[in-house]
Amino acid sequence: MDNNNLGSLMETTMSKIREMVDVNTIIGQPVTTVDGITLIPVSKVSFGFASGGTDIPTKNAGGDGKPFGGGSGAGVNITPVAFLIISDGNVRMLNVLPPANTTLDRAIETAPIVMDKITGLIKKDKEF
Repeated sequence: MDNNNLGSLMETTMSKIREMVDVNTIIGQPVTTVDGITLIPVSKVSFGFASGGTDIPTKNAGGDGKPFGGGSGAGVNITPVAFLIISDGNVRMLNVLPPANTTLDRAIETAPIVMDKITGLIKKDKEF
């Protein structure tokens, strides 16, 4: 791409977007409670980008004969999705989004909790 006004406009916008994109935006910094439970926030990040312009020479243009008109914009949407909860060597995911609508989705979401409870019962039976 030539080093023209439109190209530099797009390059500046893209470099600013690169500065915003960070892994810590998606997987947040862990927070440890006084009980020893670690919470890790998880978010969904969406970016949008648009840029446009023109370098069309005109009869009345002064200087180099190429007036420039252009603009660019970007938008970001960050939505909290879940928290990873680490407690006593177990990892669990707590969704922030509304509960699932279908029976299959509910079964998939509750399967890890049920497995933890079954494992706990088996361990208790072996101790006796």
